[in-house]
Amino acid sequence: MPIPEKSYHDYFTYTQYKNWPDNERWELVEGQAFDMSPAPGMTHQNISLELSRQIANYLQGKPCKVFTAPFDVFLPSPDEKEENTSTILQPDITIICDAAKLSEKGCTGAPDIVIEILSPSSASRDLITKLDLYEKHRIKEYWIIHPGDKIVWKYVLNKDTFGKPLIFDHTFKPSFTLFQNLQIDL
Repeated sequence: MPIPEKSYHDYFTYTQYKNWPDNERWELVEGQAFDMSPAPGMTHQNISLELSRQIANYLQGKPCKVFTAPFDVFLPSPDEKEENTSTILQPDITIICDAAKLSEKGCTGAPDIVIEILSPSSASRDLITKLDLYEKHRIKEYWIIHPGDKIVWKYVLNKDTFGKPLIFDHTFKPSFTLFQNLQIDL
């Protein structure tokens, strides 16, 4: 299948997405394809690895699991079947506590926690588009990490909205709402 071109006229679903080349990273946002290349830089990778390590160590022996990109998160609309899912994201770090949502393909439904590490090529999508999607799909907690400014925005779902974020700089050790005993060393 030809590689999708960024076009506002095309509408893609998992049916097309699953046939795209394995060596490329794509996300679908409400049917629109976004190329996730180039690969994240060294700072981005170091942050992802360190946070994932801290989280995985804490979750050892617990039912929740942590996954790092590339890992597909399917966010279907209530009326969409899996094959027709038009929103498939690859968050930098994903924590899922409901094993029923997991399969070899990834996670279907809202993860409990999502972390995005800002990159110049994806910052607006992480700060605006994904924030809205994660809120719409009722993800319990969303962290956005800005490596350059060394800050974290922590959004916590309160009923149906995230509301105002908590903001931390690198001197704080924030915890997740679900895991109060896990203090993340930024």
